[in-house]
Amino acid sequence: MGDRPARREGQGRGAMTVAGLDTEAVRRFFAREIGSGPVRIELLHGGRSNLTYVVTDGTRRWVLRRPPLGPLTPTAHDVGREYRVMAALGPTDVPVPRTVFSCTDLGVIGVPFTVVEHVDGLVVRDGTVLSTEDARRCAEALVDELAALHALDPAEIGLGDFGRPEGFASRQVTRWRGQWDRVATRDSTAVEDLHARLVTALPRQSGAALVHGDYRWDNTILAPGDPGRIAAIVDWEMAALGDPLTDLGLLLLYWDPVVTPVLGVRHVPSANTGFPPADDLAERYARRSGRDLSGLRFHQALACFKLAVIAEGIHARHLAGRTVGTGFDTVGSAVPDLLALGHDLLA
Repeated sequence: MGDRPARREGQGRGAMTVAGLDTEAVRRFFAREIGSGPVRIELLHGGRSNLTYVVTDGTRRWVLRRPPLGPLTPTAHDVGREYRVMAALGPTDVPVPRTVFSCTDLGVIGVPFTVVEHVDGLVVRDGTVLSTEDARRCAEALVDELAALHALDPAEIGLGDFGRPEGFASRQVTRWRGQWDRVATRDSTAVEDLHARLVTALPRQSGAALVHGDYRWDNTILAPGDPGRIAAIVDWEMAALGDPLTDLGLLLLYWDPVVTPVLGVRHVPSANTGFPPADDLAERYARRSGRDLSGLRFHQALACFKLAVIAEGIHARHLAGRTVGTGFDTVGSAVPDLLALGHDLLA
């Protein structure tokens, strides 16, 4: 929603087709449902999860999201789910793109898709260089917005029925183990061992909140000219009601260079010395939220388990030739290291 286009579709007869999208169907849809003029469509960088496109009629800009190609982990690519969350958060102080349309009619492009307004700003990715001060302020904003999200009452914003927060961590352990079986391309012994340790290490739930599910620096858009303010939080497809420490545990995992092959780009916190250590982020979250972090290491290990399964799913789609974009050949190499780190965190 604030990314740089990876590739532009041509126009007119013989135009290049944007990968993963029936562009003529999209043009007809935008003309009929949104009242746009003729649109151009561009595939954005990314593609490790839902496919994301920017659509413009020369005056307005939107972002369209659809599930990835190939075999999917069922709960990880629900574009309708993320649309509902962003619509609910729209009136709150948590920054999200304005929702425009959610299409569940498979007759349009063959899969569900959503449309939201494009948000201008900076997405911190490979090649982004922040000053020491800006990097610190960016990290602090990440923590502060996460604490603000977790402070919301889901029932007050219409998400009281969005899930069952009780027993969330236990269900996550079971769910991601099951999803491994759907995508596995290698021996599962290390997965089975970490799964068993997670089952026995379940801590008391720290609370109940709306959780993002994949909260990290490149799932936010920084305000233009102000890296210390988040203009929008995006990619809500894995949102749920659950233990807020699952979000913090995953954010801290992304602070570790072990995730680099999954991201496919340079590790941002390592490349920008102004980003504070992960322990500082945890301390700031504890101060801002008032939450007990005694179960945090479990949630960091659970994050390793979850990301290992996600990486394996991406690797499986890559082997099947069902990925869109570049940089997928290294993703599978992260799986053993993520599982090993999960074991270390529970030692």
